[in-house]
Amino acid sequence: MTPHTTERFEIALNTSAGQITTAVEVPTGFVPVTAIVPLIRRLGEEAQALEVAISVDAGKAPSCRKGCAACCRMLVPLSAPEAFALHEWVRSRPTDQQDRISTRFAETKSQLLSKGIWQRLSELCNAPEQPNDEVLEDLNREYYALRMPCPFLEEEMCTIYEARPAACRELLVTSPPERCDDLINNRVDPISAPVLVSTVLGLLWQELRKSPTRLIPLPVALDWAKGHEQENQQTWKGVELLDCALDKTWRFLSQATSRNSQDSVR
Repeated sequence: MTPHTTERFEIALNTSAGQITTAVEVPTGFVPVTAIVPLIRRLGEEAQALEVAISVDAGKAPSCRKGCAACCRMLVPLSAPEAFALHEWVRSRPTDQQDRISTRFAETKSQLLSKGIWQRLSELCNAPEQPNDEVLEDLNREYYALRMPCPFLEEEMCTIYEARPAACRELLVTSPPERCDDLINNRVDPISAPVLVSTVLGLLWQELRKSPTRLIPLPVALDWAKGHEQENQQTWKGVELLDCALDKTWRFLSQATSRNSQDSVR
């Protein structure tokens, strides 16, 4: 495949934790929406790094460590672009690794079908509107109660760490690790993520496709992406994708700032 030529841009974002300034290389040709996923993830991680630094200065360092996989039993939501990116990542793996992943996902599907949860997760992907928080919370609790490990977890280690969803990257806590053994009944102290990447990418997809914002639960993400593969064949100019994604990011940050200001007044 002929490599895309790129154009360099300097990006500055004002977040609740301070300003991030970074340079990005953006393809000048036509690319699928998955091309923008790593860039937006990077912006999200750089923004959260500012929050982490503030938390550390306040004497509250992240307690998350390599091998700590308690949160890998939670229901992870993906945006449509992330689901496509994950599907592409899996297909790029060696055949034996793809086979192991397929087996684990099949086992997960079987368990969820037996509990009556699989169909409800699938319905979320095609809902005309996002379900309300109460419905999502109930489903999250039911899923978490199963204590099912993520299909990408092997020996309590994430096998897709570099390609993991934004929701996984954004979950950092400063509370004692043992509290994470029961995230329903124990209070944990999270470090906030100034930019919720999955939300930004969901809004981007909504505008590009003129369709509802999709919430894709990780257990059904590969099936969903395969069934919607034709949608991922559409391409846009890289610079246009960047402009649209940054517009959604700025809007998200502006709304977050407005909400925080209202909360501080109350």
